[in-house]
Amino acid sequence: MSGHVSGEVSTEPTRRRLTPRQADTVRRLTDAAVEEVRDTGYEGLTVRNVARRAGVAPATAYTYFASKNHLITEVFWRRLSALPPLETGGDPDVTGRVERVLREIALLVSDEPELAAACTTAMLGTDPDVRELRARIGVAIRTRLRDALGGHADPAVLGALELAYSGALLHAGMGYTSYARMADRLAEMARLILPGGGQGGVR
Repeated sequence: MSGHVSGEVSTEPTRRRLTPRQADTVRRLTDAAVEEVRDTGYEGLTVRNVARRAGVAPATAYTYFASKNHLITEVFWRRLSALPPLETGGDPDVTGRVERVLREIALLVSDEPELAAACTTAMLGTDPDVRELRARIGVAIRTRLRDALGGHADPAVLGALELAYSGALLHAGMGYTSYARMADRLAEMARLILPGGGQGGVR
């Protein structure tokens, strides 16, 4: 499995392949959703208001996004799938590579607290579109972590790193730590989880 998600997939919402015009509509809706969250927070967000901001008919918006959870999860998915492929460059420092992967994922939304909180809530949604995107997000994160681990991709270590990320996201969402601090906390956890991580990383 490759270490990144194709650009074609990143321009699609969950349910369909898109024409260029449809892809532009989805882009406008996701961009408008980010602006709306900044202004109203997650509680005030509605697909209808996002559609108005994007200049799209509400009925059209609902053909692409069944709920605000679906829409906000799509925002996170698009940012994640837009990350460039992981470059190891022959770097033998496995811990350093894992830290970089965890940091780049955490920083996708950490500088926008309202959006980060919205993503945390939205990705816990139970509707089918959210579940499908959540599965894609999980696969993409696992792939990047596996690539960072390289030959040291012990399934137990990989699973622990995945749990560290999801736990940190939930921890921030519950208000126990800031989203800005989450990247540093994840780097600390990576050093604790990886064999020899506290002494400069697996080599």
